Amino acid sequence: RHLLITALLMIGPVLASAAEAPAAPGAETPEVVKESFIQVLAKGGWVMWLIAACSVAMVWLTIDVWMRTAKKRMTPDADMDASRTAFRSGDYVGAYQAMKESQSPYAQVVRSALGAIGHGKDATEEALHARVDKVNSTLQTRINYLSVIGVCAPMIGLLGTVGGMMGAFKTLGTSGIGDPSKLSAHIGEVLVATASGLFIAIPAFMCFYFLRNKLQGAVMDLEDEASALFRNSPYELLKDTDVGQEETYAAVPNWINADEAAVSA
Repeated sequence: RHLLITALLMIGPVLASAAEAPAAPGAETPEVVKESFIQVLAKGGWVMWLIAACSVAMVWLTIDVWMRTAKKRMTPDADMDASRTAFRSGDYVGAYQAMKESQSPYAQVVRSALGAIGHGKDATEEALHARVDKVNSTLQTRINYLSVIGVCAPMIGLLGTVGGMMGAFKTLGTSGIGDPSKLSAHIGEVLVATASGLFIAIPAFMCFYFLRNKLQGAVMDLEDEASALFRNSPYELLKDTDVGQEETYAAVPNWINADEAAVSA
């Protein structure tokens, strides 16, 4: 930052003197050329490609997380109705199979809790909360990328600023102020790159905090709906019940089978 301020202080008077220099007698007044938005961005140099990639990523992440944290995606009415109907009729196996067919966060949480319901209330609640934490962590990771973009975009702009300042000093060292147009081109690269980086960083941070708060509310609703489903469940009647009916890979240790075969022989 000190280097940037020093360079601007050095170049500013040069540009001002060039601008205030009286026109030669008989010289025509230069025509002001209007530039399009794309032409202005092109002055930022090669770093504008990186800044453009950051802007696309920011828009995509914002839309993606917004849709994923919507109520109809987190706790779909169809999944809640199917699970409640099965629980009211005592069909826990049917509820597990129905939740297995859906990929919503609500279905994942209920399915995990049902898989542990035969081990008691504590195991069921632990499985439920563990799955809620996993859903929250997955979505929070996507939101954190917005914070990364908000930090990196100004740094990328600063990289373009340093490159533009290096070009400006090189022009001053070789041709002085004989051709102000070359010097102004480098100054434009400095300003456009810096402004573009800040233009991306500000909305990225705003979306980060907004979506983070939105996710917290959606996760709380998810946990409340799933916990309410298991309220007053007959855990004592479901003890040692394998509701999930998934394949078990952990068999009896082979040395126990060998010992039993030796004893029977």
